[in-house]
Amino acid sequence: MSIHPDPSPTDLDNPRTPLPRFEPGPLGKLARLAFRYRGRAVLLWLAAFVVALGLSTAFAGAFNADYSAPGSDSHAAQDLLSTRFPAAGNDTVTLVAHSTEPVTDPVVRARIDQVLDQAGAVPHVAGFADPYQNPGAISPDETTTVTILRVDTADPLDMPHESAAALIRIAKDSSRDGLTVAVSGVSIVNEEAPPIGSEVVGLLAAAVILLLMFGSIVAAGLPILVALAGLAVSSMLTGLIAAMLPVPDWSTSLATMIGIGVGIDYALLMVTRFREWRAEGLDPEEATVATLDTAGRSVVLAGGTVVISMLGLFGMGLSFMRGAALVTIAAIAIVLLSAITLFPALLGYFGAHIDRLRLPFPRRRARKHGSPIEAGTGWVRWSHLVRRHRFVAAATGLGILLAVAAPFLGVHFGFPDSGNSAEDSSTRNAYDLLADGFGPGVNGPLLITTTTTLPDGSGDSSTGATALADRLTTAMTSTPGVAAVSPVQRSPAGDTAIMIVTPTTGPQDPRTEDLVRTLRADVIPTAIAGSDAAVHVGGAAAVSIDSTANISQRIPVLIAAVVLLSMLLLLVAFRSIAVAVKAAVMNLLSVAAAYGVVALVLQGGWAGQLIGIDHPTPLAPFIPVLMFAVLFGLSMDYEVFLVARMRETWLATGSNTQAIVKGLAGTARVITAAAAIMIAVFAAFIPSTDIALKVIGIGMAAAILIDATVIRMLLVPAVMHLLGDRNWWLPAWLDRALPEVHIEGHPQHYQPTTSGNAEQPTTAPQLASV
Repeated sequence: MSIHPDPSPTDLDNPRTPLPRFEPGPLGKLARLAFRYRGRAVLLWLAAFVVALGLSTAFAGAFNADYSAPGSDSHAAQDLLSTRFPAAGNDTVTLVAHSTEPVTDPVVRARIDQVLDQAGAVPHVAGFADPYQNPGAISPDETTTVTILRVDTADPLDMPHESAAALIRIAKDSSRDGLTVAVSGVSIVNEEAPPIGSEVVGLLAAAVILLLMFGSIVAAGLPILVALAGLAVSSMLTGLIAAMLPVPDWSTSLATMIGIGVGIDYALLMVTRFREWRAEGLDPEEATVATLDTAGRSVVLAGGTVVISMLGLFGMGLSFMRGAALVTIAAIAIVLLSAITLFPALLGYFGAHIDRLRLPFPRRRARKHGSPIEAGTGWVRWSHLVRRHRFVAAATGLGILLAVAAPFLGVHFGFPDSGNSAEDSSTRNAYDLLADGFGPGVNGPLLITTTTTLPDGSGDSSTGATALADRLTTAMTSTPGVAAVSPVQRSPAGDTAIMIVTPTTGPQDPRTEDLVRTLRADVIPTAIAGSDAAVHVGGAAAVSIDSTANISQRIPVLIAAVVLLSMLLLLVAFRSIAVAVKAAVMNLLSVAAAYGVVALVLQGGWAGQLIGIDHPTPLAPFIPVLMFAVLFGLSMDYEVFLVARMRETWLATGSNTQAIVKGLAGTARVITAAAAIMIAVFAAFIPSTDIALKVIGIGMAAAILIDATVIRMLLVPAVMHLLGDRNWWLPAWLDRALPEVHIEGHPQHYQPTTSGNAEQPTTAPQLASV
């Protein structure tokens, strides 16, 4: 970037002395090109969409995810099941029938047989075992039967909508006159969780907020166009990413909600700055260049912090987490690219008419950049109030955050299942019927896999394997907490055997996790002593234990890496140790508060019932990790927006008080609107029947609300008033070592100079030398 020296006082005093030409930075130059060649810029984006669509159509992969921890005991069990028992990997649907009369009664049996015949005739149902001929398929009290319907699609996502809907309809139509029928399975869950149009709801809410803020359809429409253009391209790349590595199906919703939020927020900031430059008297092209050369820098920095946070997920060692992170990073990067290329091109068409198509709201003119802020404005009064009571404000903000975060101390980790579905769903009914008829443990069986050669030295492989299986069965059956152990099933090659252990407690009961630990630590090692057998314990409870342990070991590294990299980025951008450290601490507090809100709603009390969680639900171990990466990056966005304007005022005045007051007053409205948009986007996912999306939605919305109010509007200014000029301190040696990036840009060079007296910055105190 070419920086020309500021004009001297002598030049300023002489209106005839021409001011030296200022060369904008890379973003300003890019904005000028996009503005002047706006038609080509728009065509390039259309071409990018067509190319991405073609690649996605030709090479897109299918969604898949393995939630077990790599290298764990449960992961080994799952691997053996999929490789040695390939038929077990096919999709299935469980059909449960409950009668007020014994199911062995001829009339009841005839009705159940009729239901099974109808289900067996549904396309893609390959067959089933007659429950009356299958041992263990009838409950001890003879009121419930369970039948496993074999499906000819290996992936539940491949089950046609019509087939899943037909099974649900058969179950519903058959439930009458004392007979209750329900079906469950992944394909049934997918069918009962149709798209809720969260993206559309979020966009509509964002449009309303933008209209209220700008009062102009043109100004409000630009941020939405920028976000939609970026998402249109990035969404086409999701399938390509899924072809390269595992990507969970919910990652598209995550990437969409974040892409919409950050895309609109970034364009919102630049529209606001563009209108300010227009109010200064700049023509549309120069205002576009000035906008990208000032606010555009903050946008790039903000986007960079979000990407850095998401990159931290690659260090968790979880394949599905890498896939979700890459899909989200692609959405953020492309939306950011849209903000710095397509946005200035659109200003070439609409910049001169930014305030056209106004709604009948009271007109609020954009304040000139250099004009004084009226002392009576609400945000100025608020900032002065915080300054006068900075100790109370800081203590109050910290107390609120700690109180909100407190419920997380009692959170229970685990994987939600059909028992957490809506009460009126077929999957929930099937879950409850199975628990009532066969015991709660039937919904969360443990998978025991055994590989052995000559376990007892007899020289007969089959005899040795049988003896080992018998010892294991005897040992596990006599273990407290075990309701039943299934007969041994051998692989076609005969080198692997599996057994199903049914606990006496449900899959989310802490006693089931205790049973897993007991089997692994005591029962199984004793039973296989003296053999070369390898025994692994899998199942939902085992996966939860292993995933939680894996994440617990890695999350400190994730937090440290993301925090340090973000602090380094802020240190370079704002050249202040206090700003970097304060931002990291504040963002960690914001994340902790979000965790507390999530834990509170998962308790299933009054808070949970507000969003459709009616009883205690465990927290999937990967969700806090994902939330940390996303929230830490998004919180940095608001920090950058706020502090960039504060630093700009600090450099112009040298007054910390003015920097805080003007920075807050100049960005509070933008931050509030941006936060409201982000909250609306995330809140639109709360009605989802997917527990993970519901929890992420409420956690993100709560975090943004807390961050934009308690932290940015209360705690940050209070702490900065307490620190005083130390906010901008940097050791002299570090000041010399760090590159100069001028994150605030050079707004003084874009001030009109018709009078010959351009507004020049007052040299700030050289705190680096203190």
